[in-house]
Amino acid sequence: MMQVKKVSEQYVEMAVGTVKIYTFPMYVKDLVKISYVAVRGRDEEEGAVQRVLNRKRISSIKQYILDGNMFVNTFVINWNDINYRPQFLNEKIEIPLVDSVAQLLDGQHRLEGLKEAIKLDQSIRDKQILVSMVIGLGTKEAAKIFININSEQKPVPKSLIFDLYGITDDDKNYAITRSDDIARELNENVDSPYYNLIKYPGNPRGKGKIDLSTVVSTLKKYVDVDGKFVDNNIKDLNFQSQIIINYFSAIKYHWDEEELWGNSSQNVFLKAAGFIAALEFFFEYVFPKCVEKKSFKLDYLISLFDFSEVTLITNGEIKGSDGKTARKMIMDNLKEGLKTEAPEENEYEY
Repeated sequence: MMQVKKVSEQYVEMAVGTVKIYTFPMYVKDLVKISYVAVRGRDEEEGAVQRVLNRKRISSIKQYILDGNMFVNTFVINWNDINYRPQFLNEKIEIPLVDSVAQLLDGQHRLEGLKEAIKLDQSIRDKQILVSMVIGLGTKEAAKIFININSEQKPVPKSLIFDLYGITDDDKNYAITRSDDIARELNENVDSPYYNLIKYPGNPRGKGKIDLSTVVSTLKKYVDVDGKFVDNNIKDLNFQSQIIINYFSAIKYHWDEEELWGNSSQNVFLKAAGFIAALEFFFEYVFPKCVEKKSFKLDYLISLFDFSEVTLITNGEIKGSDGKTARKMIMDNLKEGLKTEAPEENEYEY
């Protein structure tokens, strides 16, 4: 075995249930060296629980660090290399500085923010941070720690447990739970066209436009274990939420051009009929195009529509119509603006 550099620090030991956790200070550069991220749904190895990165959050953290700040809360790692192990000597923990020997269980975005900040200020490499280490945990044990940490800091989506442990066909609550989590993301994500517009039970009068029950009941058949998302191998909550947000952002883009999205009295998509119609239209007509293109990016979704010669439907036009009729009118209006790629008649072979 090759000789490696080691660092030795005093540590504090505690137990959470049967899991021992060792907490000690560490230089940023050393944590960067020994840690790596195992993403659930992408990496098959034991302990993979991390979510896909949010670039906007990383940028915000980078600026926070460059402004002279550092973190008080610990970074949590799962040491799982069998050839090199931490040693406990004379009331100190000795850490081998070997590349990628410890999974990062918590602190993914903070560490990426540190890496970005280091590019502009090398002195950050020698700043100290707190690290809490567990040793040799499998996926279920790592997931429990991940849930424990995040449920204390901020409630995590309930359906995250399905991403961590895998979707089970016999869980009757899966579709409702996942739909509720997507609704929450629609309501709380500042980039969502429905930011603060989902009406939750108990909301003050006037707060929210679309009932939570409408969002959940419309989404659940598409996010279920036999729905369009899972059928096309799109199982991660973050991906599903981002796709829905991007789609409605594309509609908002075109309705904004006519100054209609912000007009709550005329915006059909702030009514139940419009929300339902838009989602049904998406999964019937737009979703297959995105799957074929392998892209749900906002720019691509925007490019699928051209309403330059279409009169956009408003609430005034569906007023007095029953729900089924109103939904059909809205879907027909969206269909008018959806670009077609059908060949000309003389291009077919007969």
